[in-house]
Amino acid sequence: MTAAGAGVVGEALPAEPAVRRGTGLLRAGEVVGTLARIAAGALWLGEGLLKYRAGFGSADILLVAQGSTGNSRVPFYFRPLGALMQATPGLFGFAIPALEVALGILLVLGLGRVLTTITALGSVATLMLYWSSDQLITQYPLMTLLSAIVLALPWSGRFGVAWLWARRRGRGVRRGG
Repeated sequence: MTAAGAGVVGEALPAEPAVRRGTGLLRAGEVVGTLARIAAGALWLGEGLLKYRAGFGSADILLVAQGSTGNSRVPFYFRPLGALMQATPGLFGFAIPALEVALGILLVLGLGRVLTTITALGSVATLMLYWSSDQLITQYPLMTLLSAIVLALPWSGRFGVAWLWARRRGRGVRRGG
């Protein structure tokens, strides 16, 4: 490597990004991303808990699966999943609200960059699945936008439980920024 490169071969690369952490732009991104993450998580929690309170179950899954059959707005790639939903409605009746609550909890807690990114991807994928089955409610576009913001701002998961835990244990505290 050259002097301008990352360093000597075998030398550990710096863990910090090359950008100074104390800049206002990064701070604003962290705050916006954190707020988007928490808002998306709260909406997911609301969706999952509403389904539990309403007694969501196999009948609701069958309604979605049967409604997608022969519907011209439902894309071809949803058909196999629709058939699986019809075959195992009890499983999906339990799994869908559980998935929504899990996404909500993980997003609200903010368990670090990697897990937050994976959870935000799961959020977008789940919403695309819902849209593919022609199930669209008012908050789904907002939830997609919030999840996209979390994905676009890589430090969205910085402030959360993982950050608090690291600070409590004395690790991950950055000096001067």
